[in-house]
Amino acid sequence: MSAATPATRYVSLLGLGFGDCGKGLFTDHLCGALQAHTVVRFNGGAQAGHNVVLADGRHHTFSQFGAGSFHAGVGTVLASPVVVHPTALRVEEAVLRQAGVHHAFSRLLIDARCRVTTPFHQAAGRLREWARGEGAHGTCGVGVGETVRHALAAPDHALHYGDLLHPARALDKLEASRAMLLQAFTSASFSQADAVQELAVLQDDSMARRWFDAAAPCVAQSPPASTDRIAERLSRPGTVVFEGAQGVLLDEWRGFHPHTTWSTISTAAVEAVLRELGIGAGVQHLGVLRSYLTRHGSGPLPTHDRALDARLAEPHNADEGWQGVFRRGHPDAVLLRYALDAVGALDGLVVSHLDAVEGTGLRWCSGYRDADGSRLTSLPLSRTPDLEHQHALTQQLHSAQPLYDPGTIGTAQEWIERVEALSGLAVHYGAFGPTRDTVRVPRPLERS
Repeated sequence: MSAATPATRYVSLLGLGFGDCGKGLFTDHLCGALQAHTVVRFNGGAQAGHNVVLADGRHHTFSQFGAGSFHAGVGTVLASPVVVHPTALRVEEAVLRQAGVHHAFSRLLIDARCRVTTPFHQAAGRLREWARGEGAHGTCGVGVGETVRHALAAPDHALHYGDLLHPARALDKLEASRAMLLQAFTSASFSQADAVQELAVLQDDSMARRWFDAAAPCVAQSPPASTDRIAERLSRPGTVVFEGAQGVLLDEWRGFHPHTTWSTISTAAVEAVLRELGIGAGVQHLGVLRSYLTRHGSGPLPTHDRALDARLAEPHNADEGWQGVFRRGHPDAVLLRYALDAVGALDGLVVSHLDAVEGTGLRWCSGYRDADGSRLTSLPLSRTPDLEHQHALTQQLHSAQPLYDPGTIGTAQEWIERVEALSGLAVHYGAFGPTRDTVRVPRPLERS
């Protein structure tokens, strides 16, 4: 393993909640403040939704391209194990062009090893969620989880981005995937028109060729990249920002099963990407928080407060669609302790939506009243991945009653002091609005 040039700095942004914490805003800010040249997506896939709003009113919800793309010259690396959705990349690139971001494909490197989401995965994932009925897990509906699940069940069928340079191989894998996924629903009965439409995708034996042709322009403009090519990019002088997707409370092994994502959110996941590229370098890891908790759709949120739902506007997260209702909750010390234990050792924190603290009535949840009446201030972290343990935590959270400290949190400074005292970490950046120019720096992040 070779060390990166001393002029290369690595910083990661890791969500400490259920997502929607401001990773897009801080990626955009750090790319300017730290003169970054590359944003690395290292987990998740096209289900990410990272909002960046510019002072001139332009807005984009970044799904696969890095959220630093409004900065000229900042490139994106989609590193394995990211799940790539080539046709969605084409759509996102077209939207970015309308927002004034040009040459996005020429600034994009996609690891040849990345698994690929196809229409068959998207259709099967939606059908699987419909079939769960009242036991729905929650999904973004774009097929990322189904892509991972299918690759584990049938490794020989797994389509990798590098396969798209080889039509015969790619088409064989596509057809094998279609047949296997269709078989899973041969005995299922769906009455919804939308479900019937998704099933028709799996039944269409012309879909593989048509999708392959639709993905071809993406492959032509951003060909599969070797690990050597990516390592060279990430070793250039300047700053590399690792932009995490989702949040650690949704982590596939540390989140609250089954309401999780097929993705790993941790310091170890970031460091594994560099290690596999032969880069021996330290990373400054920053945990990302919103001043209040949020959650889309199914799953526990003990401090959910409908009054906050009505009080706190959310222009970029709707209640409609696959993700479900967007809920708000008060700051939760129990979940924050758990997130800090689960994510790995951090070097500091960054916080969004600090402008929402004053006058909102946010309360500090310091513990829960458990089902047996006992007071609970922390959740146990399993030593090894254990979905039964995670499911038990889910049940515990569903029955937990939040215990609040007296009064409300009056100022952003009081909020910061509480979080710093609990975590033992400094808040290095705080955002008081949706744009990078609202970011304040209580304690500058020094280079390690």
